[in-house]
Amino acid sequence: MKSGDMANLKQIAAELSLSVTTVSRALKDGPEVLPSTIARVKEAAKRLGYVPNHHGRALKTGRTLTLTAVLPMETRDYLSDLAKLPLIEGMTLAARQAGYSLSIYSTTPDDDPVESVQRLLQAHSADGLIITRLVSGDPRVKLLLDQGIPFVAFGRTDLDIAYPYVDIDNEQIAYEATRRLMDKGCRRIALQLLVQKDQASATRLAGYQRAMAEAGIPIDQSLIGDGTFTMESSAVWFDRLLTSPDPPTGLACANELGLLGALHALGRRGLVPGRDVHIITRDNTRLARFLPAKIGVHSVDMAGVGRKLVEVLERRIVNPLGSVETVLFKGEFDPGEDLDRKKSD
Repeated sequence: MKSGDMANLKQIAAELSLSVTTVSRALKDGPEVLPSTIARVKEAAKRLGYVPNHHGRALKTGRTLTLTAVLPMETRDYLSDLAKLPLIEGMTLAARQAGYSLSIYSTTPDDDPVESVQRLLQAHSADGLIITRLVSGDPRVKLLLDQGIPFVAFGRTDLDIAYPYVDIDNEQIAYEATRRLMDKGCRRIALQLLVQKDQASATRLAGYQRAMAEAGIPIDQSLIGDGTFTMESSAVWFDRLLTSPDPPTGLACANELGLLGALHALGRRGLVPGRDVHIITRDNTRLARFLPAKIGVHSVDMAGVGRKLVEVLERRIVNPLGSVETVLFKGEFDPGEDLDRKKSD
């Protein structure tokens, strides 16, 4: 069947000897239609190549059937943006399954996050928003709540107000990484944070501080670094630490790029990870498990995070007054000590 000759509701109704109304309701899983009829209608629709006219429905209902995710891009640091692909993949597939299309609204580091959201609200181009990279007291949360716009946040902020979010337990990941490095005998433990104003860095720092306090180890601020942590900046930062009079023996990396930079700094000095310096990293892309080094890894299912963001948002659109959902993803730890096993995976 040619794309311009797609089956319409009347064709499906005629083939199954049903009314157009029944077919329409069945395609929307209407409770008044028998499950067996719904199954017959959907099978026929698939076989005949029926595609719903979302645009027409949007005109009638005022809905766009589009979800928009606001994603800051790291200009001139393309590998950082590459790490967002699993998240985008998860959101895209979940949106399609729910009958929506996903729009990515890219921003640059120079863009004001609040102005970006305000522009989207003025355009009325989406039924719901996904906001990312939350900061302390993030004003976007209150703005969207006040406007009554369905949204979900990827991350948390410290406002005393209920809002839907999906987040990664960065505090627990950093806490566990620090404790595991201590178990290796490390006392001088360096910590990589990303952009300091982001709440993810604040929670990561809290986990590190809690582990150090429990062990009675005073915190040396010179061992804590923050920034975008490209491979280059990570290499420069960690190399500087390695040349200090009392260099670190352990390192908790923020992500894969911070890890690659740190490994580069070690290699230049003939130092071996897992022997001279113990390393644990958070990993969004599973890159670390393919590196020929003894590295502990907290893996995070970013595609799963993307799927969950859309699922929570879709339920929020359907039922704006329903319970406020919050989801926290844990990191899955791999000690990375059996290199032979890693290579055979």
